Amino acid sequence: MAYQIAVDGPSGSGKSTLAKGVAKKLGIMYLDTGAMYRTCGLSALKKGIDPSDPVAVENMLQTMKLDIEFRDGIQHMILDGEDVTGMIRTPEVSMAASSISALPVIRNAMVDMQRKIASSQSFVIDGRDIASNVLPNAKYKFFVTASAEKRAERRLLELNNNGNFSQNYEEVLADIIKRDKQDSEREFAPLRQVPEAIVIDTSDIGIEETLETLLSYIKE
Repeated sequence: MAYQIAVDGPSGSGKSTLAKGVAKKLGIMYLDTGAMYRTCGLSALKKGIDPSDPVAVENMLQTMKLDIEFRDGIQHMILDGEDVTGMIRTPEVSMAASSISALPVIRNAMVDMQRKIASSQSFVIDGRDIASNVLPNAKYKFFVTASAEKRAERRLLELNNNGNFSQNYEEVLADIIKRDKQDSEREFAPLRQVPEAIVIDTSDIGIEETLETLLSYIKE
């Protein structure tokens, strides 16, 4: 029987790495919802559209073709026929994703896709409003968090490992604080910890320990 595991949390908390690890351990699929919003943000940037303009974005949505392909268990984002998986992790796309994901027209379209995908088989799904909005009936709900400083360190390391040296630590930290504010204060489907979610703070623990902690709740 299909079941869902919801993993919510702020940007850079390690929830995507954790969700992938859980999916691998349990032998089920992983859906990165953030990649969907990043792809929408990239589409706006490519077309010179303000990602916070609801009218322009709604018009963009009429012609935008977004597909998700799973190849060997890896999620690929296809935008208008082009695989853009490697193009959606830049700081510019991150901010565009935060802006565009606040728009109900985008949120509704993506949530509809996420629910359809999750209904097909067991999934681990991470995002900001999975337990509160996308899958309120998910069997397991987790909220993964970490200090802004620790998240900035991780994000800078990720950028540098990908050959992106355009930002320093202070700039990355400022971006994370700004994105936290945008994500938690938006009117529609904000970042929110539901009361029943199990909170895991990853500030001072590594990914393996975090993974074992989460899996222990599922085994119980």
